Amino acid sequence: MQICGSRIAPEVAQRSLRRLLLGPVSWKKLDLKMASRVLWGSLSLLRLLWCLLPQTGYVHPDEFFQSPEVMAEDILGIEAARPWEFQPGSSCRTVVFPLLTSGSAFWLLRLWEELGPWPIPVSGYVLLVAPRLLLTALSFALDVAVYHLAPLWRAERWNALVLLSGSYVTLVFYTRTFSNAIEGLLFAWLLVLVSSRVAWSPTPKKPAPWWQRWLLGSILAAGFFNRPTFLAFALTPIFLWGICGATDPAFKSLTKEALGLLPGSTLTASVFVAVDSWYFSTPSRSRALVLTPANFLHYNLDPQNLVRHGTHWRLTHLAVNGFLLFGMLHAQALQAGWQQLQACLQAFVQTGFRRVPDAQSLLSSPRSRLLLLYFLPLALLSAFSHQEARFLIPLLVPLVLLCSPQTRPVPYKGTLVLFNALGALFFGCLHQGGLVPGLEHLERVVHAPVLPSVPTHYTLLFTHTYMPPRHLLHISGLGSPVEVVDLGGTEDWVLCQALNNFTRQPACQVAGGQWLCRLFVVTPGTTRPAMEKCSFPLKSETLVFPHLTLEDPPALSSLLSGAWRDHLSLHILELGEKPDNMTENPPP
Repeated sequence: MQICGSRIAPEVAQRSLRRLLLGPVSWKKLDLKMASRVLWGSLSLLRLLWCLLPQTGYVHPDEFFQSPEVMAEDILGIEAARPWEFQPGSSCRTVVFPLLTSGSAFWLLRLWEELGPWPIPVSGYVLLVAPRLLLTALSFALDVAVYHLAPLWRAERWNALVLLSGSYVTLVFYTRTFSNAIEGLLFAWLLVLVSSRVAWSPTPKKPAPWWQRWLLGSILAAGFFNRPTFLAFALTPIFLWGICGATDPAFKSLTKEALGLLPGSTLTASVFVAVDSWYFSTPSRSRALVLTPANFLHYNLDPQNLVRHGTHWRLTHLAVNGFLLFGMLHAQALQAGWQQLQACLQAFVQTGFRRVPDAQSLLSSPRSRLLLLYFLPLALLSAFSHQEARFLIPLLVPLVLLCSPQTRPVPYKGTLVLFNALGALFFGCLHQGGLVPGLEHLERVVHAPVLPSVPTHYTLLFTHTYMPPRHLLHISGLGSPVEVVDLGGTEDWVLCQALNNFTRQPACQVAGGQWLCRLFVVTPGTTRPAMEKCSFPLKSETLVFPHLTLEDPPALSSLLSGAWRDHLSLHILELGEKPDNMTENPPP
């Protein structure tokens, strides 16, 4: 008979032997790797759950008006504000990626409504989360890319994955319907395709298979149609791929490598042109080819157009936006870049400038090539005067590879955690954070049951907020009794004049009787006092907390007062009819 302990003893002996052979250092590394895997899994779960909550922060109007706002009108027939980029006369954005992302999500919702076994009530929450959930799922393609790239670039795999998943850029920007997020995904997988040849050594490799050339060409074309700035990101990896695969550095060999990309890029570009031409066709121009990248470049190369969107200092990306997005990771990249520059200058000095080192000798290490992959796109984007931080989010992948070397641990861990927590809180919750929940509140108001004998007209006036995405109100586009007015950052007297006009609008007077007209004003707490100048009676007021607008920030004294919450809230005011004896237009 065999007792229980006799079977356990050999296993214990084997574990003890492995621990003895591996030693305490190896077991410590194993424990750290396991901890990194658990941390990556937790951050990935956070990414998914925070998408479903959902995030209330409103980063930039483009996250709505370059994809879900347009697709909601096209596929679901919901009232929306179509931006000028998607008008047939000024088609500057391809419709392919909006169709594949927001369009696919809305099409599935519509299909489920018609054929699903049980109904799903379509609401503003569903319209907000469905496209974001698809982008969140796609964002894990970044993790897969980094998983494959890290060993090639001599980065510690799980450290790089933790830096990626813990960055607020991933948590906030890559889970939104930004064209920059699509650009980042395409750039990451471009790196996956070229890195097997580029990352290790400058010696020529065997020719790439035909399918890889086709895929590279397809990614180049798709990225260019999505955002023509994709060429700034793709230039370095494609150039390195070409010189590392060429049999000799001659121009003829490099040209042959470049020509191998033509079949895939031509086929993909043809698909984009065909879809865009079909989408933007009108009876007067049904057969015209639409080249959205050409229209995009024609518009953005005009300095006057860039002035309308804002011009910035040429070093804004390097000195401001890099730190705003990546914090200490950008500082580490600057330090590594300075060290590499010093090494290059030293090489020149040692040769006495008689023999100039070639490019391959200067870029012989993976670290130097990662620096080139990070700083050259940043420099090319800095050539344009309009510089927004989100333009740099594709650089996250080469940056986490650069900052997670196998030879040493990631420094400044506490600073990185604090920085990304604050960034996620600011952009994911605070920044214009009351607008989306405010639209959810107004959606309930306009869809509340009313008496059939008393038709109701709603006027929703937004002032000093970002553009409200109207599709989140879930209003039918046919004969809607809801009017949405965006006054932007208007002056106080213009607001009062607009309110006077809306209370006397013809929509409130119809044959057979008067409509019930309800007027709502949506404004931040910092501009709430302007409403008192207009002398309209207040029927109700709803506060949505938190809401922070940098265009009208609260004063420090107001944040230290007892009314700090009012200043950090979005105010939704329902106004009554103005008495006739009140002044019509208050002085400015």
